[in-house]
Amino acid sequence: MNLTVKVHPVVLFQIVDAFERRNADSQRVIGTLLGSVEKGVVEVTNCFCVPHKETDDQVEAEISYALDVYDLNRRVNSSESIVGWWATGNEVTNHSSVIHEYYARECNNPIHLTLDTSLQGGKMGLKAYVCISLGIPNGVQGCMFTPIKVDTVCYEPEVIALKLSQKTIGVRSRQVEPMMDLAQISEASEKLLGLLNHVLQYVEDVLNEKQQPDNAVGRALLDLIHSVPNMTHDQFATMFNSNVKDLLMVVTLSQLIKTQLQLNERLTQLSTT
Repeated sequence: MNLTVKVHPVVLFQIVDAFERRNADSQRVIGTLLGSVEKGVVEVTNCFCVPHKETDDQVEAEISYALDVYDLNRRVNSSESIVGWWATGNEVTNHSSVIHEYYARECNNPIHLTLDTSLQGGKMGLKAYVCISLGIPNGVQGCMFTPIKVDTVCYEPEVIALKLSQKTIGVRSRQVEPMMDLAQISEASEKLLGLLNHVLQYVEDVLNEKQQPDNAVGRALLDLIHSVPNMTHDQFATMFNSNVKDLLMVVTLSQLIKTQLQLNERLTQLSTT
């Protein structure tokens, strides 16, 4: 089946949080996936945990609880619908087909998402499945979980939150303070300046025949230059001053423009050689 699943980071955080808060006798945690489906892409933007009990012989889930939570969520965000269900672990279990039958009644062609919270292989594996019916007409029927493509995607606010969370790595307290707006601009400008210097060094090496040119890279750089508004240093400074009261970043941004102009000049030389 030609389906692609795109999962947002908040979903993964919620699954891990539910796993950490599970009952002591629970081996895994399950829950409902919320999102939307459009043109063969299932975008998972939210989820919630569904309490359940699981033994070797049977599985019991609190369906009424799941319906109540879904109804409450619909009142807050009516655009999110049930698209499938999730479970912690690195594989599909014997009870997965039973749980999948319930979600098949709640939505069309539900997906099943697994997140390996046991960190087998040194990473938190993420997999997605669809259930394909098997059997013969008027005979014994069964199903098989087939893997499908799954990716993680982020909204811009999620990217900012993830970058802030990454700063807790190596910090003993596991806490960081959100940066002020000006500090974020300064940090982003420094990173952008470093990338521009890296690109400029590549162009210099190609012009000096220290590195073989790459046509794909050249086209990408040309598209990048054409996408930047053509303005002088003074025009940019005027625009910046009219929108930002704090002028502490002018020097850094001026350096960026200067580097950009140098890059334009070098690319022009490269295109003529």
